[in-house]
Amino acid sequence: MTEEPFRWLEAIANRREYVQQQIATGSPVFAVSLDAGILLLGVGSGQSKVFEVFDRQAMAALGHPADIERVRNILIDAAHLEAFTRAAADVNVRRLVSFGLSPQLKQSFEQIFQAPFMINLLLAEVAEKPAQDVLVQVSFDGGFVIQHGGVMVAAAKPEQVPSVTKWLKDSIDPKLPPEKASLVLLLAWDALVRNQSLPETVDLTNGLPLACREQLTGKVVEAALLERQSVNLARYVPLTPLLTG
Repeated sequence: MTEEPFRWLEAIANRREYVQQQIATGSPVFAVSLDAGILLLGVGSGQSKVFEVFDRQAMAALGHPADIERVRNILIDAAHLEAFTRAAADVNVRRLVSFGLSPQLKQSFEQIFQAPFMINLLLAEVAEKPAQDVLVQVSFDGGFVIQHGGVMVAAAKPEQVPSVTKWLKDSIDPKLPPEKASLVLLLAWDALVRNQSLPETVDLTNGLPLACREQLTGKVVEAALLERQSVNLARYVPLTPLLTG
């Protein structure tokens, strides 16, 4: 009997390693607060990575396509239930994550005989000002990090994230149009995928560098903007297809 807790801990450690190996080749996703709104971007091979969740909320994810779709449905169902029982204005990402998504991910991960979610995702909620935007990074085990505004990155290798996030904060002016900011995000994506150093300066006068364009060959760039100022209740505006040349 005394061995059971240790066996469970060992099983959890093996499970964590397994999930990390399964999503190790996942393509990074990004969220950044701009004056125009929150820009979300991902690069894939045809499977969607950026989605609308509710009026002011959206998500971007990497991982197994089936698990991404499961999480998308969990969030949409939770948002509509919240809107129905309370009001549409009461739907917010903090509640969607804290009371909806995170407990399900945690339970699935810790139930040894249940398949875990193979996913890493970002959630975004646009506000009146960039500093009030809410960005959330959610891991496959249900752990999450919340911040206001700025830049957030979800990558298969967490050790890469801090340096890339700092570089993006220094390189992206919030006043940039979303299309221009997308190109900077693609530079960061290229560096992450190729495990290369980020450029000291950003020069997009002639578009993306050749090496980055070659890396994007055969890939689908998916981007969307949660508009800050909109006459519509739903703020989600797809920016795809995105010109990267």
